[in-house]
Amino acid sequence: GVLGDDQKDAVGSSGEAGDNVVCRLLRETQRRGNPMLAITDVCLCEYTDHGHCAPLVDGEADNDAALAKLGRQAVIHAEAGADWVAPSAAMDGMVAAIRRGLDDAGHHQTAIMSYAIKYAGAFYGPFRDAAASAPSTGDRKSYQMDPFRGTDEAIREAELDVAEGADVVMVKPAGPYLDVLSAMRQAVRVPTAAYQTSGEYAMHMAGGQQGWIDLDAVVMESTMAMRRAGADLVITYHAERLARMLATGS
Repeated sequence: GVLGDDQKDAVGSSGEAGDNVVCRLLRETQRRGNPMLAITDVCLCEYTDHGHCAPLVDGEADNDAALAKLGRQAVIHAEAGADWVAPSAAMDGMVAAIRRGLDDAGHHQTAIMSYAIKYAGAFYGPFRDAAASAPSTGDRKSYQMDPFRGTDEAIREAELDVAEGADVVMVKPAGPYLDVLSAMRQAVRVPTAAYQTSGEYAMHMAGGQQGWIDLDAVVMESTMAMRRAGADLVITYHAERLARMLATGS
């Protein structure tokens, strides 16, 4: 949800409002009969005035306070028409809290695609600028993953989310962590997703606009690398370009 500053507060209340921008969009796509699978991001960073993914206590993310809010946000998305919810907050226990909230509200068929392996890296800048969701103080290293850790920790995070009820698990960013994606694909028995971030997209686009690379070729090559590493699902800002290329065989 991209909101004005006047709609944000310290605890991300707008994220739980049934008439927020995400819910309105879901209802409008249903009204128009769009033939689509609706997947929504479940987080607090775009709704908090400090840009963190949880309420803060003494400047630190309050993991437990976030869980209930994420569960409620997932429910209002499901009520508005989301087929899948995709929690990206990187809070411990968020998948279990969301699964419990959805089930208690009768949304047993709403799937969860967890941002199970989400690194506190440098590839998110363009999105954070567009959504005005960069942290106003500090960073997200206390709850997102350390990019310099090995694959064992990543696999453990994915396995925990599967045990809590995740139907799909994701690696984000995708391109720099194909080794992690491959290891996760071997470790879990649910579909895997790769998220090609705004930073990856921006580098491709800048290179193409400057004539330094063949943009279409790089887009296809990077996508196939994610698929080869084990991604069943690729999330990318290049989706429209890829759809045209696949439709025309170019």
